[in-house]
Amino acid sequence: MDTVHISSIPRADYPEQVGVSSADILEYIRDAKACGIEVHSIMIIRDGKVAFETWRKPYTPDMPHAMYSVSKSVTSIAAGFAISEGFFALDTKVLDIFPEYRTAGYDEKLEKITVRHLLNMTAGKDVSLLADKSKGSWQKQFFDSKWYADPDDNDWSYISECSYMVCACICRTTGMSVREFLTPRLFEPLGFGRVPYWETDSEGIEAGGWGIYMTTEELAKIALCVSQDGVFEGKQVIPAEWVRQATSVQSWPERYSEIDNRNGYGYFFWRNGVVPNSFRMDGMFSQFGVVFKDYNAVVVITSCEIQEQRSRDLLWRHFPAAFLPKPQNDKTYQELKDQLVLETLEELAAKPHSVLEKTVEGREILFKKPALLNTVNFPVSMLPLASVYMSADRAGNIDHVSFAFEEDVCRMTWSEGDATNTIVCGMDGEPRHSQIHLAGIDFTARCSAAWENENTLEIWFRPMESVCQRRWKFVFEDGGNVQAIPSSMPEIVTLVQYLCDSMDDFIENKAVSGAAKAAVMKLYGVVEPVHKGRFADMSDAKE
Repeated sequence: MDTVHISSIPRADYPEQVGVSSADILEYIRDAKACGIEVHSIMIIRDGKVAFETWRKPYTPDMPHAMYSVSKSVTSIAAGFAISEGFFALDTKVLDIFPEYRTAGYDEKLEKITVRHLLNMTAGKDVSLLADKSKGSWQKQFFDSKWYADPDDNDWSYISECSYMVCACICRTTGMSVREFLTPRLFEPLGFGRVPYWETDSEGIEAGGWGIYMTTEELAKIALCVSQDGVFEGKQVIPAEWVRQATSVQSWPERYSEIDNRNGYGYFFWRNGVVPNSFRMDGMFSQFGVVFKDYNAVVVITSCEIQEQRSRDLLWRHFPAAFLPKPQNDKTYQELKDQLVLETLEELAAKPHSVLEKTVEGREILFKKPALLNTVNFPVSMLPLASVYMSADRAGNIDHVSFAFEEDVCRMTWSEGDATNTIVCGMDGEPRHSQIHLAGIDFTARCSAAWENENTLEIWFRPMESVCQRRWKFVFEDGGNVQAIPSSMPEIVTLVQYLCDSMDDFIENKAVSGAAKAAVMKLYGVVEPVHKGRFADMSDAKE
């Protein structure tokens, strides 16, 4: 049996030992709390050693975390291997890899798209955010999408499907999945000890632009390797020339207003605007792997903050100032250790049981599908995640709900999509963990339950590998009717407002932008509608 190489990044005894200020770390954490930014983990590396690391409970070092668009940087690294090994080149035409998508008539713009255009987001194809990933070919969706520009225009636009197409190129030319391709080239040399999960299309091709789940240290290993020009533990892992190209400016995201998004884009890596000679791997909800080249330092952060520039501004207020000019003696590290550095996430408190438990026990509740959301194919799921809508195995439309009560726990069973799951919810103020499978992904669900009043049962559900929490209120009414009221943390209104604030970055016409904002705000009122249901033994209602 082969021995699996598992390694950890070396640890410093205290931050000052490798030139990092404990006082500045503590101020960063206090600042995050004051700003209301929910940081899940922090790992600070300097001179090849971890200077500091911490996790917010209930997140843990061994728990993979959704990395969202950090996935793009991993896709870039995979492309670098494929190019260096001759599977294709930067200037290879995408239609030469996928000739079946050549139209009957010559399409000049389609013929122009190269791998380079995909990697620097200038392919000119505008794939709709509403494209149904559970139906049809993702490749066909890309090729059939409308044009926003000619590839020759070098007009940058953030289209995640460009990253997916890079993965598709790798799979087609190598005959392997991207994870299979990366395992001996990246994951094993970095000592992962496992292959990270990555969401795929129905053909098994990795999503590319999203969908990878890694631990904080796994992301840190990749960022550290990139920061060292592809070297890890003294060995060249990623081709040095690819690291240089991928992290250099290859295109200009001029649509953005934020300074950190306007300073140049590499091959799925961002150049930072505030800190010179630095770049980052960047994912939604503020997942960051930031490289400070001038300081031989890396900062990795996992978070739940939708306004990423707020998270970056927080980081810049304390880094790179925290990097001392030379190692120092430990002065304030004990104070840092003594602090409750990241507070535990809010949990449901224990409350009295309801007499309704005997009435509800074991009975199945059937819910009608919310008509509008199903018309636009965005049904509500237990997962408050993009994966519900960006997955080939779409979830949504909770149904067949039942509850079973014990002294300290409540068991909730429900179905959605093709899956049926049961979670154990702590009712004594201590959440319980359950393993579930939903939207094609395995999650560890952290769940609590409490009776808000005699007829309203509240369920808090957090998929630990992700960033958000789904909350439900089940209201049991006279006559066998049941209302289920969904909400989420962070609140949907926060996400909707962020989308509205971002409209001007993508829509140049202010009138069109204003109309789009108004449409999005109207959607806010319907994306988490009240679900109406009845006990199955009292209902003949049909979906």
